[in-house]
Amino acid sequence: MAIDYMYPEFEIKRDKDKCLGCRVCERQCANLVHRFDAELGVMLADNEKCVACHRCVSLCPVHALQIVRSEDTLRPNANWPQTAIHEIYKQASTGAALLSSMGNPNGSIPVYWDRILINASQVTNPSIDPLREPMETKVSLGKRLSKIERNEDGSIRTELPPRIDLSTPIMFSAMSYGAISYNAHESLARAAQQLGICYNTGEGGLHKDFYQYGPNTIVQVASGRFGVHQNYLEAGCAIEIKMGQGAKPGIGGHLPGKKVSESVSETRMIPLGTDAISPAPHHDIYSIEDLRQLIYSLKEATEYTKPVIVKIAAVHNVAAIASGIARSGADVIAIDGMRGGTGAAPTRIRDNVGIPIELALAAVDQRLRDEGIRDQVSVVCGGSIRSSADIVKAVCLGADAVYLGTAALLALGCHLCRTCQSGKCNWGIATQRADLVKRLNPEVGCERLVNLVTAWTREIKEMMGGMGINSIEVMRGNRLMLRGIGLSEKELSILGIKHAGE
Repeated sequence: MAIDYMYPEFEIKRDKDKCLGCRVCERQCANLVHRFDAELGVMLADNEKCVACHRCVSLCPVHALQIVRSEDTLRPNANWPQTAIHEIYKQASTGAALLSSMGNPNGSIPVYWDRILINASQVTNPSIDPLREPMETKVSLGKRLSKIERNEDGSIRTELPPRIDLSTPIMFSAMSYGAISYNAHESLARAAQQLGICYNTGEGGLHKDFYQYGPNTIVQVASGRFGVHQNYLEAGCAIEIKMGQGAKPGIGGHLPGKKVSESVSETRMIPLGTDAISPAPHHDIYSIEDLRQLIYSLKEATEYTKPVIVKIAAVHNVAAIASGIARSGADVIAIDGMRGGTGAAPTRIRDNVGIPIELALAAVDQRLRDEGIRDQVSVVCGGSIRSSADIVKAVCLGADAVYLGTAALLALGCHLCRTCQSGKCNWGIATQRADLVKRLNPEVGCERLVNLVTAWTREIKEMMGGMGINSIEVMRGNRLMLRGIGLSEKELSILGIKHAGE
C-alpha cells in the first residue's frame, strides 16, 4: 500500500457559527472537497483534494470559508526547501514525471520588469497631457518599407506588405481550444473584435462558430498540425508558426484525452477522447531553410495576403535564431519568455529551461539593429506581462507589441491554482466539462477583457505623456527612457540601459 508522507498543502477553515449548510461550496467544487454529513448535520471538507482555487470562498453567501496554507512545515533546511522534498515524495509514490501548469513560480529567478524604472520628462523635454493632446497607441505589425520606391512613371509605390493593425500594442496570446474552453475562446474573440486587436487560436484549430471573428484572429500552425486546413489558413488575419513555447522550450504539446470532447475532436480533426500530442520538432523543419520553405508555402496558400509570424521560446541563443528567422521571410517574430503560462508542462522544464523575456527581447532587438534588418520584421514578446508598466518597458526594450496570456485568464476569473492539466477548472476556463464551462459567461468575460485592455491603454498613455512621448512608434526601442536598479553591469549591458542615477 502506498504511503502518503505529505500533509495537505491547504486547509479549509469553516466558521461553524456562520455556515448555513446551504451546500453551495459542495455544488461549486469540481474537486469534491466539500460534502454534507447528514448524520452530524454539518459540512465537512477533505483538505487533501483542495487546490486553492477559491471558488467556494468567493461564492459562500455568508463568507464562512477561508483557504489557508498549512502551517505544518518540515524542519527547515537551506539546501532542501519543502517544495523539493514534497516533489520527491510525490514521485516516489507515483513513478511519474511531474506535470505543472501556468507560469514559473520560482522566486529565485529575478523578474527584470521589477528592476527596471521608467524615466520621466521635466523641463527641457516637457511632458504631454494625454487628456488634452493626441496620444497614438495604434501599431502595425509586419515588414516596414525602409526606402521610397517608385513606379516606371515616377509615381511613388504605395503598396504595403500585409500587416496586422492594432488599436493598442496588445494581443491575446495563443491558448488552444481544448486547453481552454469554448466560452473562454468566445470571450477572447469577442473582446479582440471590440478592442480592434487580435487573439490567437493556439494549436487547437478554430471552432466553426468563431470564423466570424477572422479579421481579429491569428491562426496557429504547430508541429501537430491540429485543425490546419485551407479554410482555417484563410480565416485569420495572420498565420503563426509555433516553433517553441516559453513555458516548455524544446518540447511539444500534450492535451489529455479527457479534454478531447466531441467539439474539440471535430475542431482539431483527431479521434474523440484521444491524447493530442504534438511532437517536439516540426518534422519538416530542421534548418532555417526548411522554415523558410514553410513560411513561403503558407504565403503561397493564402496568395501573399497574410503576414506570417514565427513564435519561438526565449533561449540562450535567441538573438541568432531571430536573425535567421528575419532573413527567412517572416513578417513578425514572437518571443515567449520562461514565465509564460501553459495548460500543462513538465515541472522541471517549466522551472529550469529558457531565459526571462526581458533579456531575450533586448538581445533580439539589438542584434537585428546591429545587422541592419530591424525594419524587415516586427517583434512581439510574451511570457508574464503583468501590467501596463511592463508593456511600456517592453516597447522601450524593442517590442512592437505584447502578448497577454495569464493576465487575460485572470481577467476571466482564473485564480492561478495551477491545476489546468486536471480539466477540473472551477472557473470554467481550462476545462471541457459542460457543467464547468457554463460557469464562464462569454458576455461577462468579454466585458472584463475589454475593461482590462482599455484601462491598460489609458495607463500607457499616461506613462507616455510623462515621458514626453506621444506615440508607440517613438517609444519603440527608446532605451534612454529606462533605468535599471540592483542589476549587474552584465545585465545592464544585455538590456542596453543605464543604471538609475546615471
